[in-house]
Amino acid sequence: MALSLHTLPVELIYRILDHLDELTIICSCHLVCTRLDAIIDTYHRYQVILGFIKKSFSLTINHNIMHPFYFLETLTTLDLTSNKIGLEGTIYLAHALQQNKTLTILNLKHNKIYDDAIKYLADALQKNNTLTILNLDSNGIANQGAQYLGNALRMNKTLTTLNLDFNQIGYEGIQHLANALQQNKTLTTLGLENNQTGDRGAQYLADALQINKTLTEINLRLNRIRAQGAQYLGDALQQNETLTALNLGCNEICAQGAQYLSNTLQINKTLTKLNLEINEIGDEGVHYLTNALKQNETLTTINFTHNKITSQGAEYLANALERNKTLTTLILKHNEIGDQGVEHLACSLRINKTLTTLNLDFNQIAHQGVQHLVNTLQQNKTLTTLNLENNQIGDQGVQYLAAALQINKTMTKLNLENNRIGAQGAQYLGDALRQNETLITLDLSFNRVSSQGAQYLARSLEQNKALTMLNLSYNHVDSTIQQLLVTEILQNNVHLKVLFES
Repeated sequence: MALSLHTLPVELIYRILDHLDELTIICSCHLVCTRLDAIIDTYHRYQVILGFIKKSFSLTINHNIMHPFYFLETLTTLDLTSNKIGLEGTIYLAHALQQNKTLTILNLKHNKIYDDAIKYLADALQKNNTLTILNLDSNGIANQGAQYLGNALRMNKTLTTLNLDFNQIGYEGIQHLANALQQNKTLTTLGLENNQTGDRGAQYLADALQINKTLTEINLRLNRIRAQGAQYLGDALQQNETLTALNLGCNEICAQGAQYLSNTLQINKTLTKLNLEINEIGDEGVHYLTNALKQNETLTTINFTHNKITSQGAEYLANALERNKTLTTLILKHNEIGDQGVEHLACSLRINKTLTTLNLDFNQIAHQGVQHLVNTLQQNKTLTTLNLENNQIGDQGVQYLAAALQINKTMTKLNLENNRIGAQGAQYLGDALRQNETLITLDLSFNRVSSQGAQYLARSLEQNKALTMLNLSYNHVDSTIQQLLVTEILQNNVHLKVLFES
């Protein structure tokens, strides 16, 4: 009697299945015939992968209709964040990616995909022709895994974004990735935040940037890069003509590194965003960079958060703003510019015609500093977003701002969170809102507005139709008043959203 699937012993079919990979079993053997399906359903490797798919994708699988990977044939985006996929799950996904023709975005963040699992994924990337975004954030990937990914980047022709933030890649792994970037022609965004790049890794990346023609954004935040590493990157950017965003936040470049970057900004014609938060560059570093800003014609956003900048640094910035024609966003959070520093910046904004966003969060600013801003806000026609949260402007400072808001026609977002503003300050703002027709977002959270102040604001909003967001969280507003105010406000402005503490 001739042997067939209908007559072969179950144990013999199991032995045959032992020699096939998981994807072949699922995609080629399943749904062939009823008896084979019944045997596969009891096969231990099939049960393992079926359990993985059910858990990871929350699927109810009808064996008579589809095989478990059928849904991958139509998916374009797959988010598997925090699923403990590990080695076994990665192998299954890698097999699927080699044949899949639709998936473009794959998020594998926080999944314990270590170097041994990355090998399978990297092999799949050499064959896959559709995936464009891959997120491998927080997976314990080290130098060996970076080498596997580097090999994949040499062959892959479609991946545009690779996120390797919060892994354990040292300078050796960075070298593998950098060597691949010298050949790769598709990757535009590379995330390497919180790895172990150091100055040596920065040198490898700098070498790649002198050759690479496609990378536009690189995140090197939290990578132990010092002044020497900044010099390597700065020298490369004097030649590179494609990178538009560089994140060097939370490193240790100090004033010396700022000087190297200043030299770059006087030459570079493509960089538009530069993040230098928490780098201890101080007033000296700001001085170097502002000399470049007087000449630079491309940078639009610079982040100086938490850099020990005082009123002296603010003066350097003010002088630069009077001449700069491109900067639109200036972030000075958590510095020490004080009222005098605000005065310098306010004077420059009477001349500057491009800055739209100014962030002065946590800068020891009192009502005197706000008074300097008032004359500027009455004249300035470009600033749309002002952040003054975590200062000490109080009701008197709000009175000055309110006077400016009655005249200003460009401000759309104002953040006054945590500024010791009471009911009197809320009344000043309410009077301003009766006349202002441009402000759409007002944040007054973590103040002392109280129920009385909230009522002042509510009455003003009977006339104002422009405001769409009012944050009154943590202001000691009685819950009954909260409900009453929301009801009254919504009767007059259905588009306004009012936030109270939960």
